[in-house]
Amino acid sequence: MKSKYILYTGAVLLGVGALASCKKSFLELQPQGQFLQSNYYANPAEALTAVVAAYDPLVTETGGIDNTYSSPLGALNAASDDCYAGGGSSSDVPAWQAINNYTLSPTIGPQNQFWAINFQGVNRTDVLLEQLPKVPGLSADLLKRYTAEGQFLRAHYYFDLVRLFKNVPLILSTLTLNNVYQQPQVPAETTYAQIEKDLLAAIDGLPVTIAPAENGRVSQGAAKALLGKVYLYEKKWSDAARLLNDVNTNYNYKLLANYVDIFSIKNKFNSESIFELVHSGTQSYTWSNWDQFKSNVYVQMVGPRSYTGPIYYSGGYGFSPVTTQLATAMKGDPRYGYTIVNIDSLTKATKTSYSPSYQNTGYFIQKYAPINANKVTTGITELNWPNDYIEIRLADTYLMEAEADLNGGGSTARAQTLLDAVRSRVGLPSVPATLQNVYNERRLELATEGHRWFDLVRWGQAPTALAFKGFKAGVNEILPIPLNETTNGSQVKQNPGYN
Repeated sequence: MKSKYILYTGAVLLGVGALASCKKSFLELQPQGQFLQSNYYANPAEALTAVVAAYDPLVTETGGIDNTYSSPLGALNAASDDCYAGGGSSSDVPAWQAINNYTLSPTIGPQNQFWAINFQGVNRTDVLLEQLPKVPGLSADLLKRYTAEGQFLRAHYYFDLVRLFKNVPLILSTLTLNNVYQQPQVPAETTYAQIEKDLLAAIDGLPVTIAPAENGRVSQGAAKALLGKVYLYEKKWSDAARLLNDVNTNYNYKLLANYVDIFSIKNKFNSESIFELVHSGTQSYTWSNWDQFKSNVYVQMVGPRSYTGPIYYSGGYGFSPVTTQLATAMKGDPRYGYTIVNIDSLTKATKTSYSPSYQNTGYFIQKYAPINANKVTTGITELNWPNDYIEIRLADTYLMEAEADLNGGGSTARAQTLLDAVRSRVGLPSVPATLQNVYNERRLELATEGHRWFDLVRWGQAPTALAFKGFKAGVNEILPIPLNETTNGSQVKQNPGYN
């Protein structure tokens, strides 16, 4: 939450082309160093660089105040009943271990990365929104679009913060180092109101479609999808159903015929992708680039350790082993083989081997697996995986709309149509459109994509579903606030149960 400085670390990689051509894109800028706010924003080119910097925290893979792996998928999957933390031992990436077994404390857990990275995003968007109107030569059209992008991004960062921590400081202007720790928390309802305000303001300023050379930038459909999701979390069912119906019917998104194609590196920005976070393997990263990685390091993390076969990269780290609960739930489902790989069975059948990781179940994530066919030839292999992460996709918004309809007394027929569409895409028969069937479908369709923990918490099912991991009702629905944010005269108070 430092102010008056905009720090650009590494090349910002948010715009790789729709195919795996590795072509340099609109948002793939070179490192810019560090600039004083007072002497930056001198022209439209610098304004664009600041827009890119505002996107940058979305794809931060390492860092935070404890300088560790920061991929949100690792922590969120470990928190859920989809995966364990795994890794080399019970002390490997302690933040993920702590959320996996609910031994979180103000000093140990992924809250350090979540808080620091999202507030870095808030700070960059605050600076951006303050300075854009002052940029000489910036056209009215660009001012409108850049402002809308800043509003979307600030809403996105605060949506993560309010879901993870509940009551957080609401900072809408740049601060000096003298007053940064004097910002009080506000009720979650106040933060949600600001998120709604930012997204509603952003929608009209965003383009309906994104040119291929600009892939990675936010569209109008993505802003409406995020707002619909926000309404869903607030239990504003009719508003959520209305916005999500608009996204699902008026923006030309389409479910892919083949489920496996959603996650292919050769099929980025496909018709199902609504908001996609871009990762590139073209930067030749080495270990000297720590805190700069914009490749997908999580791909490396989930690979089996010391695997000797031809399919997967041999140097995986063994994180996020899939729970037997998820594997059992997906047995017989057509999506199983595209979501989970049974390494025990594979190595036995092919006379290959691997080294079991901590909390090994034999089941590993397939959606983000380090497949040898996806390796790049530059830099260190484990630091240059090019797999994107689709944060919002059409099957997700279909199921959210169905959930909103069923909760809010909307059209049961519409909910049935949406649920049927998700199931029929993978050859499954219709089941009644009940809330529990929608919940079940979300788990199977979106498994290991980082949604499950949030879903269990907002449905009130986390205490039961996560009891085997030690989840404590009334405490673990939110994370502890990092210790350094509640000391040094700060007005921020620790969340209940973590004192």
